Amino acid sequence: MAERRPPPRPDLIAAIATAPGRGGVGVVRVSGADIVPLAKAILGRILEARHATYCRFLDGEGRVLDEGIALYFAAPHSFTGEHVLELQGHGGPVVLNLILQRCLELGARLAEPGEFSRRAFLNGKLDLAQAEAVADLIDAASTEAARSAVRSLTGVFSARIVELVEALTRLRMLVEATLDFPEEEIDFLRDADAFGRLDAIEASLQTVRAQARRGALLREGLTVVLIGQPNVGKSSLLNQLAGFEAAIVTEIAGTTRDTVREAIQIAGVPLHIIDTAGLRETDDAVERLGIARTWAAVENADVALLLVDAAHGLGGQEAGILARLPKLTRLTIHNKIDVTAEAPRVIGDEIWLSAKTGDGVELLREKLLEAAGWQAAGGGAFMARARHLDALARGATHLAAARKATGQLELFAEELRLAQAALSEITGEFSADDLLGEIFSKFCIGK
Repeated sequence: MAERRPPPRPDLIAAIATAPGRGGVGVVRVSGADIVPLAKAILGRILEARHATYCRFLDGEGRVLDEGIALYFAAPHSFTGEHVLELQGHGGPVVLNLILQRCLELGARLAEPGEFSRRAFLNGKLDLAQAEAVADLIDAASTEAARSAVRSLTGVFSARIVELVEALTRLRMLVEATLDFPEEEIDFLRDADAFGRLDAIEASLQTVRAQARRGALLREGLTVVLIGQPNVGKSSLLNQLAGFEAAIVTEIAGTTRDTVREAIQIAGVPLHIIDTAGLRETDDAVERLGIARTWAAVENADVALLLVDAAHGLGGQEAGILARLPKLTRLTIHNKIDVTAEAPRVIGDEIWLSAKTGDGVELLREKLLEAAGWQAAGGGAFMARARHLDALARGATHLAAARKATGQLELFAEELRLAQAALSEITGEFSADDLLGEIFSKFCIGK
């Protein structure tokens, strides 16, 4: 294990820990080393640790600001690992700000975004992946995303990473112990099943990467853009997928002049669907602007659905659109089978459906999940971010390089070390301070 960073400075921090707006209950949280004098001044009494106490919250002249429940958690038995005071009063913004201001008068300072979670990490209460899962759980946009975030928060993801790092450590010890015996090293490694251990580590890492990719999909979602000529049913398909009339549908070609975005879920996976202006040559300045925005949306998409009229299929105009598409997943949608009297079906990356009646739309939903790489057994996923996927990919690259270097043990040992360092970044054993600042700055104030 790497050395834990020095603990944070012991000054008192305070913030409103509940969401902005009005509610039945609001919470002001305070954390730091010398919290007892503050608690005594604002409550007029000393609290028993880990017991809910009904109190009045007092201003500097002894007047009542509010009344509610006070909780005191003595270090290290708290979320941050420091002394923590939570004042649970009525959830009005004015009264909560009065309580917060009283805490600031008593020596606390306003907490920075994510500072409570950062202190929990620095004090060893959470590793970095768990701390990030706190924010991911708050931001979860679906039930599946929330479940994956909870798995990461409770340490499932971290435990898998620790297992990989420990296995790499044992293998490195074995390899580096042979470097002093150059004539016997390969035979020694074979006898110790070093290469079988490498196989097991690579297989385990492959499983973790698959689970992390599913978790990243739950966190980020998939951006799907609908493109095609005017009047092929893009807006109708958006409405079918959304389940309500998110876009205006008329018989007039060119009705959609700007991108229309709608967030939906398929099997718990968030999808960001973008309806766009029809692609055609036009002298209309407003329509040309909409077409330019269509291509801008395509550049940032994960999947492009090219809609064509099932009556004539792919033609020269569609071929031109396909030729201009960037590298991304493409599905061709043959729409209006209600007119051609065809059955809904899937052949490769082509789907026949009716956006008007909904026939075949379920086939499209299944195809989108397949394009996203989603597996029905999504319960094994844990929430992952882009930096986690990058670290896992670098770890896999170094293991592959290590396999190629088995005849050069110094290089073999170095690639194993680099793989271990990459994976250790996930839990925060090796993380630059500027990376920590970037991660925690995106958290809520009060968390």
